[in-house]
Amino acid sequence: MSHKYSIIWLQGLTCNGNSHSFLNYTHMPSFAASFDMLYHPLWCGAEDFMSLLNSDVTFDFLILEGALSHDERLIQRFNLPFYEILDTLAARAKYIICAGSCASFGGVFRLRDPEKITGALFSGKEKGGYWLEKNNIINISGCPVHPRWLVETLVALHHGEKVLLDEFLRPKEVFSYLAHHGCLRNEYFEWKVDSKQLGEREGCLFYEHGCLGPMSHANCNKILWNDISSKTRAGSPCLGCTEFDFPRRALYETQKNMSLPQTPFGISKRAYYSLAGVAKSFKIERLEKKLIDEND
Repeated sequence: MSHKYSIIWLQGLTCNGNSHSFLNYTHMPSFAASFDMLYHPLWCGAEDFMSLLNSDVTFDFLILEGALSHDERLIQRFNLPFYEILDTLAARAKYIICAGSCASFGGVFRLRDPEKITGALFSGKEKGGYWLEKNNIINISGCPVHPRWLVETLVALHHGEKVLLDEFLRPKEVFSYLAHHGCLRNEYFEWKVDSKQLGEREGCLFYEHGCLGPMSHANCNKILWNDISSKTRAGSPCLGCTEFDFPRRALYETQKNMSLPQTPFGISKRAYYSLAGVAKSFKIERLEKKLIDEND
């Protein structure tokens, strides 16, 4: 029988969204067979936690949810400064996994006070978060994190596999893709056919509704939420929640310069606007129609 890997889950400044996402993992029994949750704040009590904190037990994974701070006025747990708890447990963990954009980059809390509230190793894009340097951290950004991103990273490490990381310490297996990849609206994007309003099955949400799919690193449209859907499949724009600058202002508006939208990741403005102009000159009749016409 293989050794079960141990986990302690801590929460900084958070809305609990990553915990709730994790609890929606559809294969939880198989996860539980390989991992032992020593502590999670939503289902373990103070007595359980203090016995772990005051012991010298080492463990495999420290999962961090929420933004971090050295200011004890902002975060305390069990009448202790949170930074004391975090540093004590971090020294005994083999890996530190930042679950979600707040733990990775500071998230929405960083916007309130970027001098005091950060992610683990980053404050937004800039290096130098809660810790200036640590070599056992993996960021799995998202708001919330997709449960499969988290679990599959843990499983890979459990089996001794090397997890390749990008410049923001995120697993390349997940974050080499864009949310745009696999989007069912890609043909509308290519031919510049806009969605008229949110919730429609037809049209691209990039031009008028602020979709950040072409600039957001994640495989949301390849590994679906609850194995069923994604924001763009449901008719909502991608909000770019895996990126260092999330959340941006005016999430449902496309940023434009002289009526031209921002360019997708990895293409020059001149090339994109030239291509877009040509595509706009065509009228693709089948793309202008309703996929399902309830009046027909």
